[in-house]
Parts: sequence; C-alpha cells; structure tokens
Amino acid sequence: MTETTTSHRPHDVPDLTVAHAITPFHLGHVPVRGRLITLGPLAGAILSRHDELPEPVRLLGGQALALVAAMATALKFKGSFSLQVKGDGPVSLFLADCTDTGELRFTARMAEDYTLPLPEDASGLLGKGYMAFTVDQGPDTDRYQGIVRLEGPNLANMAEHYFQTSEQHDCAIHLFSRHTEAGWQAGALVLERLPDSTPIAGNDDHKPADATIQDLWETACTFGQTLKADELFDPNLSPATLINRLFGTLGVELAPARPLSFGCRCSRTRLQGVLERFSKDDLDHMAQDGVISMECHFCNTAFTFNRDSLPDNAEKGNAGAP
Repeated sequence: MTETTTSHRPHDVPDLTVAHAITPFHLGHVPVRGRLITLGPLAGAILSRHDELPEPVRLLGGQALALVAAMATALKFKGSFSLQVKGDGPVSLFLADCTDTGELRFTARMAEDYTLPLPEDASGLLGKGYMAFTVDQGPDTDRYQGIVRLEGPNLANMAEHYFQTSEQHDCAIHLFSRHTEAGWQAGALVLERLPDSTPIAGNDDHKPADATIQDLWETACTFGQTLKADELFDPNLSPATLINRLFGTLGVELAPARPLSFGCRCSRTRLQGVLERFSKDDLDHMAQDGVISMECHFCNTAFTFNRDSLPDNAEKGNAGAP
C-alpha cells in the first residue's frame, strides 16, 4: 500500500506551528475578556491547499479559521470545536474546526449549480441555512451542539447572532482575511462581556450600576471597532503592543500566548478502518484496477489502498460514507 498526494497538490502536509498565534487578555477596568488571533503563515499553509475553491470562499475560510481558534481557546474541553454551515447558496457546505491543543483545519464544498462571479459577502456565498457550533470530546461523551439560522451580512455578524440567541451572551467579533502579494493573512479580535458581578479593578463594591456596566462594555466595543487589517497584520506590531494600543486606558491584563498549528487528523490507519466497515461488494465497486483511492478534503491528500489487502466483509451491509 502506498500513499500519494493528489496531482494538483504536490507538496506535503506542512508540520507548522505558530507559537504566539493567540493572545488572551482581560480588561481590568471593564468586565470584558478578549482574544487577539493572528494565524501568520498558517493562513497560507491551510488555504493554499484549497486552490480549487474560488477566492471569495477561501477568504471566508480564513475568517472561519480565526473564529474557531478564538472560540475554542475560550473553552475548557478535550477534543475538537467545529463551525459548520449548510446553506442554499453557492457554498453548500462550509466547515472549520480547532482542537483543544490549537490544531486547525478547514474545508468547503461548492454547490453543483454555482456560477461565476460569486458574491463576495458571506450571506451571498452561504445563502439561507443554519450555523452549528459543536464540541466533540470523543465517542464516550455526549456532543454539545448549538444551532441557529444564518442571520447577518458577514460571518462575524452570524457568530454574534449565535451568541445572542443560543448563549444569551454579548460578544463583539471582528474577523479579518485577505490575499496579498505576500500571501494569505487571517486573524480576529473577539471581545466577550463577562457577568455583571465580575470584580472590576478600582471599584470598591465590585458591583457597578447596570448603566455603568453597559457604558463600559460599549466603550470597549467602540475601541475594538477601530482595529484595522493593516494594524493586525503589521509584522512590526506585536499582539501585546496592539492590544495596549486599543485598550490601554481600560487596564489591559495579558495572559500567556497560545499556539496554533496545521491540524488535519487524517491517517492511513483511520481510513483503512473506514474501508473495513464496507461489504465485499462495496469494496469491489470502489476499486479501479485493483486500487481504492480515498481523499481527505481537509488537506487534499490522497491515499491509495490495494483492494486485495482489505478483508472481505461479506456479512456487512453498506457502511455509508466515511
């Protein structure tokens, strides 16, 4: 049995980690926590493996990667956190996920009848449908999933709508993705309003009036809205410098940075296990010239299996798609 890459994807899956991709922070004078995300070379490593997708879809993919990285690192879990969108637009399936250790991956599928030119906004690309956020901690645990209808012109608005309706939780989400001569760039700024009882530095009773808390939240959101892509992607501006530039008057408290990496989880062993669930007739039907090919749609790597090396499961019915 041999492993090959697809003909349109000659390079190997990269072993790439960005050590300071996520910078968590709190605002000591405001009941707010946040994360600043900069994917760095990961954006190109992941998105360039999907050259078959139109550029507007890959731009949206960059935003999705930054979004799931920001959301996954706000949770305590072991497993994967995923964003999945199914709609009736030109993009029929859209998926990005991040593990608890910061491993990222992305894929999308175009509708069979899509036409060019494509809309450039998320609502036009995805159409009407739903967005699902899922925490999967393995086969021995129940999956947590929140599902909402797609609402808003862009992915950030759609995610904010999810928090407002499913989590009843105020968030301000800013997503950035672009393709320049220097390559792909993607990142995010996410602010979350903490419970009103959260202690605030410099306040004796730690329980400001509701109006005061609302004003503080709105001030933090206004500051966050001033972030520009040129600032976020400026190699001369460290995340700490940028966060202090945005929120310095609100008492910035930085937490240790966290890494992100390319994290496709495909493997020969896993795919062979999938094939071994199929019946003899199904395996024979899939084989061409004695070889069965399977492709991972996250990293666009193809695996080939010799049909004769797979056991015949005549007693099994169709196991379904992997």
